[in-house]
Amino acid sequence: MSALDTAGPVLDADGRPLDRIVLRGLSGRGRHGVLDAERELGQVFSLDVALHLDTREAAAGDDLAATVHYGLLAQDLLAVLVGEPVALLETLAQRLAGVALAASPRVQAVDVVVHKPQAPVPVPFADVELCVRRVRS
Repeated sequence: MSALDTAGPVLDADGRPLDRIVLRGLSGRGRHGVLDAERELGQVFSLDVALHLDTREAAAGDDLAATVHYGLLAQDLLAVLVGEPVALLETLAQRLAGVALAASPRVQAVDVVVHKPQAPVPVPFADVELCVRRVRS
């Protein structure tokens, strides 16, 4: 089960759970990390993002303008994932959350999971992931 599936709902002003648009497994080669070798060689990072918003208006009108164009969002997220290197996954996740929140004023909250399966960990492991939730203020 993914961290996105266990994070719990985000509620609207009336206490109803918001809908979610989820992108899973977006991946690219980045140069993030604290070690020189990570910056020089790079490694594959992947990303899962859940956008919390009310999609009823979009559904009623069959209108893309009333929701989020997730194809364009995926391109913007990938640009950050493979873009300017940062030392910490926390910084990367914060930047990605900002991009996701900026996708539309309709997005009330985002969950971001950054995966670093090739992290320099000296024991056998499957993945390192950082999960953050950011809520529009």
